[in-house]
Amino acid sequence: MRTVEEHQQVVAGLISTRPAVAVPLADALGLALAEDVVAPLSLPGFDNSAMDGYAVLAADVATASADNPVKLPVAEDIPAGRTDLLTLAPGTAHRIMTGAMLPAGATAVVQVEATDGATDVVSIYSAVPEGRSIRRAGEDVTAGMTVLPAGEVLSPAALGLAAALGLAELKVIPRQRVLVLSTGTELVKPGTPLQPGQIYESNAVMLAAALRDAGADVTTAPATSDDVALFRETLAGHARDVDLIVTTGGVSAGAYEVVKDALSREVEFVKVAMQPGMPQGAGTVNGTPIITLPGNPVSALVSFEVFIRPPLRAAMGLPSERPRRSATLTEKLTSPAGKRQFRRGVLGTDEQVSSYGPPASHHLRWLATANCLLDIGEDVIELAAGSPVPVWDLS
Repeated sequence: MRTVEEHQQVVAGLISTRPAVAVPLADALGLALAEDVVAPLSLPGFDNSAMDGYAVLAADVATASADNPVKLPVAEDIPAGRTDLLTLAPGTAHRIMTGAMLPAGATAVVQVEATDGATDVVSIYSAVPEGRSIRRAGEDVTAGMTVLPAGEVLSPAALGLAAALGLAELKVIPRQRVLVLSTGTELVKPGTPLQPGQIYESNAVMLAAALRDAGADVTTAPATSDDVALFRETLAGHARDVDLIVTTGGVSAGAYEVVKDALSREVEFVKVAMQPGMPQGAGTVNGTPIITLPGNPVSALVSFEVFIRPPLRAAMGLPSERPRRSATLTEKLTSPAGKRQFRRGVLGTDEQVSSYGPPASHHLRWLATANCLLDIGEDVIELAAGSPVPVWDLS
């Protein structure tokens, strides 16, 4: 048998980063920057008012108080967006709005709440020090500085900064394009009536969601029957322009294993010393990497977490590992000798963890409401209650 680590290396070797592309800001959320973002201009770009109020010379209002207001003629009205250059004459005030460009000569802004709000001659009831309520040019960003480093995963705030700098697009590491294909004659699309012996197809829905959650662009092909020619035809028809193909089902040792039968020349099918998810496959079809996962739903999703999610996210420049920690086991557990077992679990805020549901690979209900995987080494056959156990945080 191949170890988990050995198969992880094989899968990781098949997944590679796409060339960087420039994308509009609206499409860049959650992507990693391919290069540093250098500010083409300063922020703010000019001295401006931090408040609605009156631009003044601080010396002109130094004696102002509620009992002895200073009265100044209002020479100009400056809304945000006014573009002509103004100069404040001593002994006057300019009414100014938040974000509007400060007139030359002004040394402070008096908040409108400290005045009577007049538009002809304003009464000012409070002295202000020089610099009060003024945003200076470049105090946030100076032109030429690196504001976002390569590798940064773009957040809403980062995109807002890029827009504030006048950038319409950013160069990013693009999403991986993944095709998901599920196999099995017994599979029926959800929403249609079941015949005896049929089940609803769930793996493709589940894996497509997991891939999208990991950051990929996903195409889902219709499920195929256990027919080799049909499988290869479907694969060829949908595999163009993708970076990775993920199949589920048809890789075990029995009859009617369509993926194994169809891809025996292109894919290396192996047994991995793990539970669940022992039958695995990896290779390339017409130059496109393909990862073949087992058909039992828990096996498929655990295999995705163990083998595909980390290198897929790494290829997109995203943090690749689920948070991992050691937790205290609340019960006694046994594990099969020679196999690395991934048990569904519930991790509490007290760092205590309990196994959750049976270990069999068809019990999807328990995985749907678990928040972690217990990672039990292949050399461990028993864990006592109170033992430390590694967990993968899925929350």
